[in-house]
Amino acid sequence: MGMFFSQARGERRPEAPGPYWQQRGWQMSAVFLGVVVVLSGIVALTSDGDAAGGRGDPGGTRTVAGPSESPLPGAGRPEGCRTDDSAGDTLPKAVPDDVEWRALNVVRLPVSASAGPTRTDGPLWWCFAHTPAGAALAAHIIPAQMTGPDWRTVIERQLVAGRGRDMFKFQRSLIGDSAADAYESSEYGSYSGFSVLSYSEEKASVELVMKNGQSYGRSTITLLWHGGDWKIVPRGNGSLYTPVEQVQSLEGRLLWGRPE
Repeated sequence: MGMFFSQARGERRPEAPGPYWQQRGWQMSAVFLGVVVVLSGIVALTSDGDAAGGRGDPGGTRTVAGPSESPLPGAGRPEGCRTDDSAGDTLPKAVPDDVEWRALNVVRLPVSASAGPTRTDGPLWWCFAHTPAGAALAAHIIPAQMTGPDWRTVIERQLVAGRGRDMFKFQRSLIGDSAADAYESSEYGSYSGFSVLSYSEEKASVELVMKNGQSYGRSTITLLWHGGDWKIVPRGNGSLYTPVEQVQSLEGRLLWGRPE
């Protein structure tokens, strides 16, 4: 991971034109966030039908508790999911004061009793508060689950259906079930903070800030409130987030502090 942030601040090299899977920023974001899909360049050589069909993905999803795959009426939540949504759509001015850090595959992630995920007793970490802070926690948690053996269940339950999800599923199927084995844990950076760029009851845009060594990077994830929980909206090319860009200043971001 360190090689991706090796340039000094203020010396950012313009990204050369070319297919997205060859761009340094796209590869950087894929490695850091744990969604190890750098092999996705192969997708360019396949047809749309191959992508949707998930060739090389013989496994299926598990029947588990979690977000509904279909919209729920009104403000319904899946069975067993309860959160404190009293903050409404007020953007947070600080990180939740009840944050704890827990290991998930190769990364350590912030979890909050108030913002979520409140359910971590199965293959999914889910049940996030219907608030900006809840969306921010979902943006951290959901991509990191893709490195484990239950990635198919995560895709079906925590990504919004569409071409982007089909493309991501195909890309992910090109790697073994335990994608965390593809990289040493020392290659990963750490989450430094976030910013909720936009928010409504139906949709949120969250910027994640990552640190590696003395350098920082930023990437943005879009989420939709669907099936009683926050879900990620994959981009058309199958990526879950925008290419990572270097950050010169942390001003305006909410910082997590040092993981426990």
